Amino acid sequence: MATNPLVDIFRIKDLRDRILFTVAMLLVFRLGAVLPIPGVNVTALNAFFTAQQSSGAVGITDYFDFFSGGAFTNFSVFMLGIVPYITTSIIMQLLLMVFPKLKKISEEEGGRQKIQRYTRYGTVLVCLVQSFTVTEFANSIPDAITMARVPYTIIAMLTVTSGTVFLMWVGEQITQRGIGNGISLLIFAGIVARIPNAIWIIITQIQQQDLNPVYAIVVFGVFVGVIALIVYEQQGQRRIPVNYAKRVVGRRVYGAQNAYLPFKINPSGVIPVIFASSVLIFPLQIAQNLGSSQPWLSRFASWLRPDGLPHVIVYAVLIVFFAYFYTQVTLNPVEIARQIRENGGSIRGISSDNMRAYLTRILNRIILPGALFLAFIAIIPSIIQALFSFPSSVAFLMGGTSLLIMVGVDLDTMSQIEGHLRMHHHEGLTKKGRIRSRNL
Repeated sequence: MATNPLVDIFRIKDLRDRILFTVAMLLVFRLGAVLPIPGVNVTALNAFFTAQQSSGAVGITDYFDFFSGGAFTNFSVFMLGIVPYITTSIIMQLLLMVFPKLKKISEEEGGRQKIQRYTRYGTVLVCLVQSFTVTEFANSIPDAITMARVPYTIIAMLTVTSGTVFLMWVGEQITQRGIGNGISLLIFAGIVARIPNAIWIIITQIQQQDLNPVYAIVVFGVFVGVIALIVYEQQGQRRIPVNYAKRVVGRRVYGAQNAYLPFKINPSGVIPVIFASSVLIFPLQIAQNLGSSQPWLSRFASWLRPDGLPHVIVYAVLIVFFAYFYTQVTLNPVEIARQIRENGGSIRGISSDNMRAYLTRILNRIILPGALFLAFIAIIPSIIQALFSFPSSVAFLMGGTSLLIMVGVDLDTMSQIEGHLRMHHHEGLTKKGRIRSRNL
């Protein structure tokens, strides 16, 4: 007799504890997102950002708020979010590819822990730089600071840096003791938490006749279609058949087996989108926050504004780059070919010497359409703003980037939950998972 998979989740103690722990950590994250740092006048900040929103000049701020779950405009302890950690991780991965000595350290015993420690130190440095620019931005807002400038700068830098380091720890704890990828779930939670406000903005603008309701319906239909495309693309695979010869292990003889390599159409998932956004946020945030004292930085921030053509082009190029980069890091054709050969496997029609080149060619053919698809979906907010005059905060929140992250993280988390259910001989969450469970 079939049982309800949602009920099964809470019957399994280990899975139930992991889910409850994850929920508790996400609640802590949301609490910190509204807790202001010491020395700021919340009323003055709200008035400043409200005035900017009314004038339509808040595009860059919306971009910052998107990845911090609204914590930036709240000037909260988590106002930088987890982005500095992601930025530092990208820099570290690039350094591993550029410097062979650093790559050798990562491959030694305990090397992964050393690289992780270097990444944490680098995150602190990035946080200090970004937090300083934030204090300069706050000083440019009338009546926003309630204490002397030097003490405020020191306290704010330490508070914001500590907040990001704490979020880094929370993300690691969720990954180890909870369910899903902790860093991705923090970004996911920030996006989901702002959806009700985005819906309310749409309703208000329709009531005030600032937004055509037909446009809202059309955009909603586009969102539904994009979600379906993302799910379809995330599940797509290119299966490469692999034949394994008979093997003798001890006194046992294992017969020949036929298997396959499941290469996804988009092997890197939503990582290229998150990486590209993090790389763009870093210079944008510095330029925006220091723009009041440095005119050239203000011009740069205006040139790279999220609704501008240069930003769209750079964003799309970065997504394609990181799609290739992350796939090469996680799916190394040389390592895959070596493992196939060591296990007595072969690919039909491909010699052992040409296996690496064949796998590399297949991966390159798969990555390109997947990367272009990601780039197209990610620039949808800019298209929506240009065609339908949607508010920037709504376009960013309900656009391609947010949908890619939400759908990708949701699918990954559901996959982990299904794995726990099947491990305890329960059916999966989805129909596909339940059929697979019965076949086993």
